[in-house]
Amino acid sequence: MRIAVGIATRGRPAILGEVLAELDRQTRAPDRIVICHVTEDDVTGLAARFPGVEFLTAQAGLPRQRNRILDAIGDCDAVLFLDDDFLAAPRWLEALEGVLTAHPECAVATGTVIADGAKGPGIEVEAARAMLAADTPPADLLAFHGHFNGYGCNMALRLAPVRAHDLRFDEKLPLYGWYEDLDLTRRLLPYGEIYRLEGARGVHLGTKKGRVPGIKLGYSQVVNPVYLARKGSYPWSHALRSVARHCAMNLARSPMPEPEVDRWGRFRGNLRGLIDLATGRADPERILTL
Repeated sequence: MRIAVGIATRGRPAILGEVLAELDRQTRAPDRIVICHVTEDDVTGLAARFPGVEFLTAQAGLPRQRNRILDAIGDCDAVLFLDDDFLAAPRWLEALEGVLTAHPECAVATGTVIADGAKGPGIEVEAARAMLAADTPPADLLAFHGHFNGYGCNMALRLAPVRAHDLRFDEKLPLYGWYEDLDLTRRLLPYGEIYRLEGARGVHLGTKKGRVPGIKLGYSQVVNPVYLARKGSYPWSHALRSVARHCAMNLARSPMPEPEVDRWGRFRGNLRGLIDLATGRADPERILTL
C-alpha cells in the first residue's frame, strides 16, 4: 500500500516546518509528502530542510489546494490530509495502514484529536509535543468505531472510490472551506464506511495566524450547512442545528468575547447569511466579496 500525506497551506511556514518535523518520526513512513501552497512565502526555507517533500502551487482556497494534491498522487492508494498546524503522533500512519488493510470497507479514516486548539486560544508547539509524549494510546492500535464524518485536520481517504466516482472537494466552498471535509467524506458513504481510529492520534494546534475575518466565517457558518443540505451531503436536521448553535453562541458571547475570537464579526456574518437565505441570494462564494 502506498500512502501519501497531503497538506494545503497558506501563510504559516514556521508552523508547517514543525508539522513536517513530526512526520519524520512516523513509524510507518509516508511514501510521499505533498505540500500545496499559494506563494513561495508560504513555504519559505522548507524545501532545503525537507528535501524529500514535494511542493505544488494552486490558487488560494482549501478545497482547490486539496484537489490539486489529489490530482498529483495518482500512484498512491490512500492519502492522509493534515492541516498545516496538526502534529501527528508517531504511529498515525501505522494505524491507518493496518485498518485499511484489515478492513477493505473503510473508505474514510479520521484520527483521534487528543487536544484541539481550534476550540480555544490555540496550543503552542512545545505544549503539543508534551501532550503527545504524555498520551496513552489504546492497547489495540487498530481499534476504531463508526463516525459521522472525517475531520479535515487529520483524515485519510482510500483513493480507489474517490477515483472511481470522480469525487472532489467542492470548490464552491472557498477560502478555508467550512465543512468541505464533512461534504466529501459524507459523499463517500455509499462506497464505504467512515471510521474514527483510536490509534491514530495527534494535536491540532488551532493556530490563529492566517484565519479569515469573523464576518466571512459567520456567513459560512449559516450558508454552507444549508448549501450542503440542499446538495444532499448533510442531513437537514444536522444542518439546521449547526446554524442555530453557531448563531446562538456568537450572539451570547459577543458582549464578552474570547480574545482570539471576533464574535461580533461572526454574528454579523450570521445575520448576513440569514438575510441572504431569506431573500434567495445565499451562496457560499459570497464571502469573497464581504
